[in-house]
Amino acid sequence: MKGNIYMLKIFQVEGGSHIHVNVRWSQKLLYQNNDFCLSVPFTFPVHVVPVVKGYSMKEKVLLNVNSCTDKEIMCNVSTHPLKETRRQAGELGFSYEADVQKWSTQDFYFSFSVCEDEIFAGVLLQSPSLQDCDQRDMFCFYLFPGSNKNIKPWRKEVVFLVDISASMQDDPLERSKDAVIGCLSELNQQDSFNIIAFNGYIQLFSSSLELATNDAITNATKWMNTNLIAEGGTNLLIPLKQALEMVGNTGETIPFIFLITDGAVEDERDICTMIKDHLTEGETDCPRICTFGIGSYCNHYFLQMLAHMGRGCYDAAYDVDSISERLPRMCNNALSPVLTNVTLDALQNLDSTELYPFRIPDLFGSPLVVSGRYHGNFPDIVTARGIRDDLSTCVIDVKVRKAKGIPLDRVCARREIDTLTAHAWLYQNTQIEEKIANMSLQMGVPSEYTCMILVQSDKIKLALDSVQREEKCSKLENRKMIYLRNISVGFGNLKATIDNLPPGIVDLEANEPAGVMMQAASSCWGMFLDRCCCMCLIRSCSRLNDQCAIVLTQLCTALACFECLNCCCELCDCCSDFC
Repeated sequence: MKGNIYMLKIFQVEGGSHIHVNVRWSQKLLYQNNDFCLSVPFTFPVHVVPVVKGYSMKEKVLLNVNSCTDKEIMCNVSTHPLKETRRQAGELGFSYEADVQKWSTQDFYFSFSVCEDEIFAGVLLQSPSLQDCDQRDMFCFYLFPGSNKNIKPWRKEVVFLVDISASMQDDPLERSKDAVIGCLSELNQQDSFNIIAFNGYIQLFSSSLELATNDAITNATKWMNTNLIAEGGTNLLIPLKQALEMVGNTGETIPFIFLITDGAVEDERDICTMIKDHLTEGETDCPRICTFGIGSYCNHYFLQMLAHMGRGCYDAAYDVDSISERLPRMCNNALSPVLTNVTLDALQNLDSTELYPFRIPDLFGSPLVVSGRYHGNFPDIVTARGIRDDLSTCVIDVKVRKAKGIPLDRVCARREIDTLTAHAWLYQNTQIEEKIANMSLQMGVPSEYTCMILVQSDKIKLALDSVQREEKCSKLENRKMIYLRNISVGFGNLKATIDNLPPGIVDLEANEPAGVMMQAASSCWGMFLDRCCCMCLIRSCSRLNDQCAIVLTQLCTALACFECLNCCCELCDCCSDFC
């Protein structure tokens, strides 16, 4: 929810006009303490909300919940007084409407749980639409861990790989250390662990795995505070090899490797090959690889591929502030395994299948969701299997049903595009790249192989569309076009990693298409205003408190009398996106 901001200029608005804005987006629900949680920002600074006297303001919220199951749903927390309007098996409907004196200053938050103690699963099927670029049928397999009341904890071997290159200095490293310390405190005393700090070289907390006793965790905390100093470059191959040699030798535990990094390296494809050769299909003691990327300079598709290969988890913090929230959440989820080596027998009986991701991950402390395309016939009941902590096999009968009222293709589009992009990067496959571009156009989901433009139609109506630059631009030559900033994450930045630049969002100038930059910098005065008036001013404004913003607003009003802001506005029109 801390993505880019698109600023659209609306021309010739007369007094008394009504402006309607529709915004559609997709976000993944958080799963915490057996609850699904929805959080929507609904807070605005005081100076943003206009003061309107004698005009009624109305807030309205409609909320429909579809759990994709036939289980009972329990509403747990809501920040707004919702009224229940509909209740069916696996579905709920709510509404909220009120006349208010001022807009709400509280974010909208809602949580619900699916009432089930035991592990349960389901399969949803959907036929392709006529416009679908992939005419194979679609399926989505989900597996819920239940309340986990009767599940015994696995014995675990855990190795943390912590990047201590110079770019991790200060907050990134400190927040990563705090997260590792917090995870160590959650381990059971029969678990074992080690910590490997790496830059161009490696430092080991211990030459072998240590039992997670209170004394060992205290010593590890002191060691990290003393030895984890950000300096040097980045080398991932050496620490990964060391970790692989250290875990999975007893056959009595489930091994985990947690990789935390903010950089990219040249031998990423070689590392993937090495990991693939090391992992043995079907064995419980194969290391589960969990990866966490910080900032925009690391190759997030490389990290996703490592997690897919190792049946583990992947997450990222594109801004430093979110490390403290996302990294502990990923680690705690991964360190709560419920079932390993999950299989679905129906996949072997179909004529052909394609999974996203290509291996079914383990079931950890949050629901497991896998989608895919297939040819063949799904039976009404299929069987899912997994291995429990006592190495016994858990067998689950799974009901198959049609995905009525659920746009399954859109729900799964983001996951599928990310999975295919990781494959396209690893195998350098142009056919997969073309498939991703077609999916991006069809679903309206950004990708690495499409870009976003703003087109003014003949009816002077602004329309936002995701198109392929090479194929579409020739058809739009006679229309006013603005290239919006690319909102994809890229495949890492080796130069930024070598230069040890701190993690963060890439500057606008680095990603903006050349045509827009030439228009914005058509003169030396334009270049000056583009940097001083646009980016720097807006970045500074984002850090101001309300009182300072009011003073700045008064100053801008005074400058407007001299037409000083007119030139800035024209230049800002060219830069449609700001961090």
